[in-house]
Amino acid sequence: MAEGEKLIPINIEDEMKSAYIDYSMSVIVSRALPDVRDGMKPVHRRVLFGMHELGVRSSSAHKKSARIVGEVLGKYHPHGDTSVYDAMVRMAQEWSLRYMLVDGQGNFGSIDGDSPAAMRYTEARMRKISDDMLADIDKDTVDHSLNFDDTLKEPTVLPTRVPGLLINGASGIAVGMATNMPPHNLSEVVDGIHAYIDNNDIEIDELIQHVKAPDFPTGGIIYGYDGVREAFKTGRGKVVMRGKASIEEVQGRECIVVSEIPYQVNKADMIKKTADLINEKKIDGISSIRDESDRKGMRIVYILKREAIPNIVLNKLYKYTALQSSFSVNNIALVNGRPQLLNLKDLIHYFVEHRHEVVTRRTEYELKKAEERAHILEGLIIASDNIDEVIAIIRGSQNAEDARNNLIKRFELTEIQAKAIVEMRLRQLTGLEQDKLRAEYEEIMKSIEDYKDILANKSRRMDIIKEELAVIKDKYGDERRSMIEYAGGDVSIEDLIPDEKVVITISHAGYIKRTSLTEYKKQNRGGVGQKGSATRNEDFLEHLFVGTNHQYMLFFTQQGKCFWMRVYEIPEGSKTSKGRAIQNLINIEKDDKVKAFICTQNLKDEEYINSHYVIMATKKGQVKKTPLEQYSRPRTNGINAITIKEGDELLEAKLTTGNSQVMLAVKSGKAIRFEEEKTRPMGRNASGVRGITLADENDEVVGMVSVNDMESDILVVSENGYGKRSSLEDYRITNRGGKGVKTISVTEKTGNLVAIKNVSDEDGLMIINKSGIAIRMAVSDLRVMGRATQGVRLINIKGKDSIAAVAKVHNEQEEEDDAVEGIENTDATENGTAVDMNNESDEESQE
Repeated sequence: MAEGEKLIPINIEDEMKSAYIDYSMSVIVSRALPDVRDGMKPVHRRVLFGMHELGVRSSSAHKKSARIVGEVLGKYHPHGDTSVYDAMVRMAQEWSLRYMLVDGQGNFGSIDGDSPAAMRYTEARMRKISDDMLADIDKDTVDHSLNFDDTLKEPTVLPTRVPGLLINGASGIAVGMATNMPPHNLSEVVDGIHAYIDNNDIEIDELIQHVKAPDFPTGGIIYGYDGVREAFKTGRGKVVMRGKASIEEVQGRECIVVSEIPYQVNKADMIKKTADLINEKKIDGISSIRDESDRKGMRIVYILKREAIPNIVLNKLYKYTALQSSFSVNNIALVNGRPQLLNLKDLIHYFVEHRHEVVTRRTEYELKKAEERAHILEGLIIASDNIDEVIAIIRGSQNAEDARNNLIKRFELTEIQAKAIVEMRLRQLTGLEQDKLRAEYEEIMKSIEDYKDILANKSRRMDIIKEELAVIKDKYGDERRSMIEYAGGDVSIEDLIPDEKVVITISHAGYIKRTSLTEYKKQNRGGVGQKGSATRNEDFLEHLFVGTNHQYMLFFTQQGKCFWMRVYEIPEGSKTSKGRAIQNLINIEKDDKVKAFICTQNLKDEEYINSHYVIMATKKGQVKKTPLEQYSRPRTNGINAITIKEGDELLEAKLTTGNSQVMLAVKSGKAIRFEEEKTRPMGRNASGVRGITLADENDEVVGMVSVNDMESDILVVSENGYGKRSSLEDYRITNRGGKGVKTISVTEKTGNLVAIKNVSDEDGLMIINKSGIAIRMAVSDLRVMGRATQGVRLINIKGKDSIAAVAKVHNEQEEEDDAVEGIENTDATENGTAVDMNNESDEESQE
């Protein structure tokens, strides 16, 4: 042991404790966690400051990345060069940062996880937004501390005008704690900060009106809102993200096309893992995957097998692959050097507090500089007023110091003023220059007053913060990239979706869409029918009604299942678009078909659901009435609406108030009319009671009519093209379960009965033959006749052709606006019409 040294025995446990605490504090404070004020970790702050010092700003040329890394390493960041370069690379990747801070030139990696080129090959410079993060750094706005070897000073925080932590988020793992903060939209954040400045006691729920949700650089869909709200209120929460997928037809095959993926998902890995799941048969229905992404954007194409149902495949992709992933929000940042969990309001508060300090310090600095300049100008003005005497004093002095002292004695100047006079240039003796001095002095005195007013008045400082943020929003603000799917979580968030009126149209082949009512309203009057709707050749619009976004759609299938959907979940389409096949929107079995739909009011309204019923009829003559309340708790995979016996299938479903009458018609030409009250309400799993007795085992029900309007007529059509319109009164009310009365005289000439509808003069008819021919006619052309007749020939049937289906449509002569306006005031219960898709030969209806 050397002389003068001594050993101090220390318990190893105590040493380990203190050394580890020192290490962990160093990681927490100086490495892994961002500062709440500028949103930067030390490495990012040093990269930007190093670039600023090197002069590599947004307006200058790019410089070699190695040069920038060298500058940062040599002056400020005593760690490995990889850590500096990796941090700089991330700041230049558009899929990593919502608002990039570095403008890179060269290979900076890819969303597939490709490595960036080495730093000797790439170049970089700051982006304009980074200039605003360093604005005013030379005006003593922030504290500086000594670097690792005490030779230079570096800023402890940037005087940023941009709310960096909120707009770009952060993630880091320290010791014993971690942070994971999502990025947000700059325009929304600025609006939120403005709202906070206007009212410091603002509630988080009010802030959420401005900052709606995180906004990820890769776009995608935020699925459900509960986690977002939780994160905003507590600082912790789980945000579920989904890729943006659409169903397209490519070269005759249905495909799922993904154009955006969740944040921080590696595209190549996602595709590889999906392919592995397909090979392992965990996901079926996909025949191949193509990555067609290019510089124009992302495009991943999942080509489906012919029998696959796109909606089910898409749900499986969401369930099993990274196409749906979650972002666990954990807002831990350094507040005054200490880690703290922060909610949305805290994040905004600390940023505003930082901006306030920066504006105050900047104003103090500018005031000090202005006062110094004013002081010099006062001396120069004295000199210019006594220029001859000043020149005489300077010429009579031995040296500059002597001249300064003589001027101080004569004019009672300060050392600084006298020095400025002695160093004054000859051109400042001209008259023009003297006027300039006075003008500058007056201007500077006004500025001094202004600076003093700013420092004395907090509301002015806050106004300056707001103005500067408004400029930032104008320069860098953009549209939100991540869509918010409120329906994904708890639908209690529906108040954020406008409850506007929409027109829902369903075509005969089962294509559905919703269109804003305003699109119908702005059409020119005088058009005919549903003009210009892009249905397929054999298809036509069968149902059109007005509902609101908050209403509910219930779909009933042949096998007795009921599926549930909110109106706002129906894909939006223009007035002329085709819409989407209902089959693709719900998780329906391959061999099942949608037979009916009902649109209802709020299913959370107890009074409403307990006063309404769903009446169903099956082909074998069973009827069943169930309270609407039984359908108010949906499941993704549907719920049982009725137990269907073997060989039977559901035909119709109608929404009633419990006071209507029911009519059933059978193939053999009989019809029955009975009061709905004769059918007692049953549970969902019951199979119903007998509605009509069939003539024989080949007989079957062809349709059900729910009669609310006693003025309407009954139309029946037989398979050989005969039909007739009879008054409702011709059908006497009988008991449920009887054989019914003759509704059409069935002969070899007429053929069996195929349809029953309740109609009025305003309705139109569309009659479809099995050969695919569709004929349209107006109900008003048919006269009312007795019920026992065979009716009149509606259409000529050629050869062995016969009628497959009859549908009620809006009359062609009726103006479209009137059609919409007429429906607009009706209650949703009257709109709960069943879709007649009982057309086995029509291939469209099976899509």
